[in-house]
Amino acid sequence: MTATPTHTPDHTPAPTRPDARAATPSKAPQSSERPAGARPSRTASAPQDRPHRTLPGLAGRRGLLLPMGVAAALLIPLAIVFPGAGSWPAALAVDLSGPLGRAGDWIIDHRDNHWLFLYFFGHVSNGVVVSVRAVYVVLLAAGWTGVTAFAALVAWRLAGIRLALTCAAAFAACGLLGMWVPTMQTLALMVVAVAASVVLGALLGLAAGLSPRADRILRPVLDTMQILPAFAYLLPMVLVFGIGVPAAVLATVVYAAPPMARLTALGLREADAGVMEAAASLGATGRQRLLTARLPLARRPLLLGVNQAIMTGLSMAVIASVIGAGGLGDRVYQALASVDVGAALAAGIPIVLLAVVLDRTADAAGRRIGADPVPAREQHLLRRVFAGWYGRLLTVLAAVAAAVAGHIADSSLWPESWTVSLADPVNSAVAWMTDHLYSGVPVVGGTADWAARFTGWILDPLRSGLQAAPWWLLLLVACALALLAGTWRTALTAVLALGAVGVLGVWEASLDTLSQVLAAVAVTLVLGFAIAVGAARSARAERLLRPVLDICQTLPQFVYLIPVVALFGVGRAPAAAAAVVYALPAVVRITVQGLREVDPTVVESARSLGATRSQLLRQVQLPLARPALLLAVNQAVVLVLAVVIIGGLVGGGALGYDVVLGLAQGDLATGLVAGAAIVCLGLLLDRVTQPAKEA
Repeated sequence: MTATPTHTPDHTPAPTRPDARAATPSKAPQSSERPAGARPSRTASAPQDRPHRTLPGLAGRRGLLLPMGVAAALLIPLAIVFPGAGSWPAALAVDLSGPLGRAGDWIIDHRDNHWLFLYFFGHVSNGVVVSVRAVYVVLLAAGWTGVTAFAALVAWRLAGIRLALTCAAAFAACGLLGMWVPTMQTLALMVVAVAASVVLGALLGLAAGLSPRADRILRPVLDTMQILPAFAYLLPMVLVFGIGVPAAVLATVVYAAPPMARLTALGLREADAGVMEAAASLGATGRQRLLTARLPLARRPLLLGVNQAIMTGLSMAVIASVIGAGGLGDRVYQALASVDVGAALAAGIPIVLLAVVLDRTADAAGRRIGADPVPAREQHLLRRVFAGWYGRLLTVLAAVAAAVAGHIADSSLWPESWTVSLADPVNSAVAWMTDHLYSGVPVVGGTADWAARFTGWILDPLRSGLQAAPWWLLLLVACALALLAGTWRTALTAVLALGAVGVLGVWEASLDTLSQVLAAVAVTLVLGFAIAVGAARSARAERLLRPVLDICQTLPQFVYLIPVVALFGVGRAPAAAAAVVYALPAVVRITVQGLREVDPTVVESARSLGATRSQLLRQVQLPLARPALLLAVNQAVVLVLAVVIIGGLVGGGALGYDVVLGLAQGDLATGLVAGAAIVCLGLLLDRVTQPAKEA
């Protein structure tokens, strides 16, 4: 998330995205110096022609020894003063339960009478409620005919008949599944939340894009906002606004604003310098340059930011059902509580369809911006009629006419006789799979056996090993890994983040969460790289995978827990399985893109030297796609962490359970300490998997 959080690699902003450009060389290797059949060299171009990553001011092993020596000199005396087999020394921990508990009690006691709540938060809450209710009333007044007609006409104007039919079919499917009213509730919440997050993110991005100082100040804030899993946003919102729509909307705004802010800042900073110089030479003021040059040049990143705000907002809106958001998310949450897979699927399909419609429409709008207009004489009559400002007016009038027709026919809501129930057949299929696949399957065993083996052979030993290791040794390992990935600043951040976990007093629970994340990331990377290599070699395989990856990436995190609980039961293994399924599409997409961007001349040269497919992959493609592979690892870590935390709902334990417990009991101390530890773990994992940026 975040982020994310995360849709397609082209559209998903990483929490701190490294340079993902493939390090493709500019010249082919010299074939005259190598006999036929020899293994291709890793060096495919002259040293000055390929980018490389080094530690600034340090070189190789000597560069690692100096910072490691400094870290050891600082940590070993602490280890002598505070000995311990594995647990964090109690003398170095700080108990925050007292002050945080008092702060939570003060908020609850003064929420109804303090001026801050009466005259600020109260007005914000009322504004949110009025806005969501107004949008919901408009959607209900338009009826299913008006909403479907408007969505189809907008899609047709943006991208043509195929997208129009897709939108119409998606809304019709929501009605057929009996989810029309919950879909409109979610859509109303989404309209308000996304509009607010786009405005907030654009303002933050404007400040970061125009001011380097503001960018330095906002960067750690946005990092924290995107690394913090969505579930951790809910507790502070509930304490301030109570359970209901305001808390859900504002949590969604805070979660969806960072991608918009990052992409806005990126678009403004990357504006063509020549165009900006020309505007300045013509005497344009700073405001004129911003409005007439910089913002128009950043239109595509801005539209991509809107797209990401929509996708992350939808994901958060579903998770916010835990605190009374209603809509489709509430149906999924109720189904999760009763392990009703059929009801969960009936609510999950409209979520996916809504995400696909919003994503495709926003993407089509982004492609139209800056594209050359089609000459009027080449357009058919209907397209010419709906072109221009009067075309927009005709679109609205046509949607109104469809809504009026629906009211005249007395069918503004989707007719109940047109609904289809999926719950019974799906639950029957799940019951059959549970009876025949849960256990007792010859040779391979059942899903329950797999979960037990994964827990007993991987999760338990990994957790025990981490918790038994001396705390100072883990800090040194974090320092070494961060140095290998980046600079001494990266290592300092990683060490401080891991140390903060111990200071917060949740060392054991954090290592439990870390063990789940590491195990799930390892499985994700093995599966993801294997699938990506096959997809990169076969265009047909990639086409077959694309719709599967689209569905997996648009489905919110919350929905993944339903099928894994049905198949694997409750515990840490189902949480890890859900995390693998959620993170796998991003890893596959990024890896495929990196492998396809390898310079074809280098690949052809290696083939001409007699390299086998295996040698080509190991010696040429994977080394040259290293930046994309590192980005895939980084994204896998961030996405897995987000779902492992939500896995606290299904027995994942550790920090996820603390967040859920704090939310359920309104315990600010438990929830916020666990949330802060999650942020620290996210920063640690992000830093040790993020390659150093170019100097």
